[in-house]
Amino acid sequence: MTDFTLNRLTWRAPLLTAAICVASTVAALAQQTTEDPVSALGTLVIWIPFILKGFWLNFVMSVLAMAFATVTGVLLGFMQISPNAVIRMPAKLVTHLFRNSPWLVILFAIMFLVPFQITLPGGDKILIPDWVKATVGFALPVMANISEILRGAVMSIPSGQWESAESLAFSRRQTLIYIILPQCVRRMIPPWMNWYALLTLMTPMAAILGVNEALGNTQAAMEAAGARPEFLIPFYLFLMTLFFIFIYPLSIYTRRLERRFAAGS
Repeated sequence: MTDFTLNRLTWRAPLLTAAICVASTVAALAQQTTEDPVSALGTLVIWIPFILKGFWLNFVMSVLAMAFATVTGVLLGFMQISPNAVIRMPAKLVTHLFRNSPWLVILFAIMFLVPFQITLPGGDKILIPDWVKATVGFALPVMANISEILRGAVMSIPSGQWESAESLAFSRRQTLIYIILPQCVRRMIPPWMNWYALLTLMTPMAAILGVNEALGNTQAAMEAAGARPEFLIPFYLFLMTLFFIFIYPLSIYTRRLERRFAAGS
């Protein structure tokens, strides 16, 4: 069997499994519809726009959290490789603290430590929504991991390149910007994409804190429709399908990038 065939099977197997699960569930619910006019499937169709509205918030939180984590993580990573111990040691402490702390604990800490509103000197008040605080909570552990990814990528470059640049009268900053970082970017993109996928999958935890994202809206929809037991499978299966459709192509593209960069190196 050729590599091309294996790649096609790798791509299609999870899709086939998901399609079988969805088809079997829809068939069972369709049979139930003939017996119960207000079927679980019909109820789901009514509430789909409400669930999609929550999923949009998941997407917004993931993008904003990843942007914040990338900027702060890169800065923290540069601080980790600084020759100055006063800069390097606090950066290492922050990195290890958030890398080794549970996400849910960080979320609760941000939710209760950050105020719900900020009063300006003039008396004006700025409200801080729960989803904004949740976004910051999601960004912190990813920030720490991006910091470590940058540090590891820089340290993986052979020391001979630093020495060669030094012999050409390059400063440390010039060596880092013009020689080291262009090589690091290729190594950082696949793990960066993996962390974005993981971050997106973690955003439903915001429902525990009262954020009206996809999971919270799904639970609210089931309760508003009567909280019948037969709602559980179609509603949660639909929610899983949403995340699968969004994340799976991203993971496949990440694998292709990894193979391409590995072949290029």
